[in-house]
Amino acid sequence: MADLWWIYSKPVPADGRELWALFLQCSCITAVIGGLFYNWMFASLEYSWHLSVAMAISFSLLLLLTLFLVHPARCVFSMIMPTLGTKQGRKLLFSTCIMIAVVNITPNIISNIKTILQVIQCICKNSSDSLLNSTALLEKVSWEFGDAVQEATRSIYKPMNGHFRFSLLQNSSLIYQKMHLAGEKISREFLSVEVLVKDSVLVANRLAAGFFMLYLCFESSWYLKNYLTNLHFDNFYITKKLERLAVDRRAAHLLVSSSKKLIRPTGLKLSREEVVLCLVQAMLVTVALVLMLVVVAMDHFAFSVADTAVRKAAQFSAVPVTLSIKYKAEIGIMPFLFKVFWRPSEALLLRDFNRTYHHHLIFSSARCRISPPTPPNPSVLLVVGLLFCILYGTVFLQTYARRLCRGIAASFFQSCEEKRALHLYRKLTRRHRK
Repeated sequence: MADLWWIYSKPVPADGRELWALFLQCSCITAVIGGLFYNWMFASLEYSWHLSVAMAISFSLLLLLTLFLVHPARCVFSMIMPTLGTKQGRKLLFSTCIMIAVVNITPNIISNIKTILQVIQCICKNSSDSLLNSTALLEKVSWEFGDAVQEATRSIYKPMNGHFRFSLLQNSSLIYQKMHLAGEKISREFLSVEVLVKDSVLVANRLAAGFFMLYLCFESSWYLKNYLTNLHFDNFYITKKLERLAVDRRAAHLLVSSSKKLIRPTGLKLSREEVVLCLVQAMLVTVALVLMLVVVAMDHFAFSVADTAVRKAAQFSAVPVTLSIKYKAEIGIMPFLFKVFWRPSEALLLRDFNRTYHHHLIFSSARCRISPPTPPNPSVLLVVGLLFCILYGTVFLQTYARRLCRGIAASFFQSCEEKRALHLYRKLTRRHRK
């Protein structure tokens, strides 16, 4: 492995064997990166498979030529890997979490809201249907009551036939049509909102992902540029070259006296500034985690409400309605004459009308087309949880990722590393003299 890395980090291969070894290394790297690039475009960014394949092949060929022919490009590409463990990598992971939430969680929430609306529509339709059917009962009551009055009276006192006639049943189809149109309108509006949100977030996520990838390359290039041109940049490590230089000049005590200000690149010690930066980044990740948990909680809440609505609607029993009519009447016979002669008036008593009618109001029916509620996908929650675990890991590993970037740059440009070690040694010497 040390020999392969030495061949990979050399500016120019020494012979044909090293040339072929470099080509095989670059080929293996580009094959792996091309596969990951295809999966990222097709699965995460949701591009079509033929576009993803074409982009992956083109990117792999371009990357192969660049790595094989350009020595600084190999250094920049090698530093991109540990840079994924810094804030730029976290931005890509945040973008992936947002995409997972939009593609999987948001449609699930909208689907459960649709189920709730279907339950409400079913209850409204069946209750209105049952209410309209009750008019038939009222019509029956009116006819029976009218017939009873006709039969109870004598022909001389027989009233005119005044049965009630109900025409409301003729408009039931219009009511059903209006309710159906209202339900269809709500469904179309929900579908349009779902498509708009999904498309908008998909486009925004694609733009953000492309920007983050370009910025990732830019940050690695910027680090390499500062490493090669600025001797003060990221130069506070006790490296092996600095130790060897101090031992050769019999100044090892400089490193001991400066141990509080200098750290070893391979050690686990963190400076105060690095600890504060890690805590700040951890707070930002926590805020993002809380927002994601709110979305997940909304998904569970929508499913719980939809499931409860479907179960309760299926358990709705018919509500009994009882209509009781008690009627008793008498007809006075010429009451004016009886009052003139101070005699009590006589009355013609009708027989009593006492009947009870029963009806049932129905709120739910098996004929309603209600889609079952969609439970939250546990695999989505597992993936989001793993991504946030990685995010918290990158918060505390970003310092070591930066140290790894410096080690990569030092292995690619050893002459520059010697200059930086000499510059730091002289700085320590001047500080010690003061």
